[in-house]
Amino acid sequence: MKTVNLQEAKEDLARLLEEAAKGEPFVVAQEGKPSLKVVSVEEVDPVTAPKKKRRIGELDGQFFIPEDMDKHLDKEIEDLFYGVHK
Repeated sequence: MKTVNLQEAKEDLARLLEEAAKGEPFVVAQEGKPSLKVVSVEEVDPVTAPKKKRRIGELDGQFFIPEDMDKHLDKEIEDLFYGVHK
């Protein structure tokens, strides 16, 4: 990734932005330290883009939850709520 100093960025901003829009991001440095990164923005706004429709049952059969998966936690959960009585 290309790094340019602030003065160069000011002088060649139009060219640098064109390159960034084509997928060539760059970093602007101030006093030799990276200050900001310029990258292109996707044309589709993720907030207003249409959502992918989900198919009902899409994950059917891909995992298994046993019926007694939480049985061993009953006493532990009860102790958390009511405290341990000894």
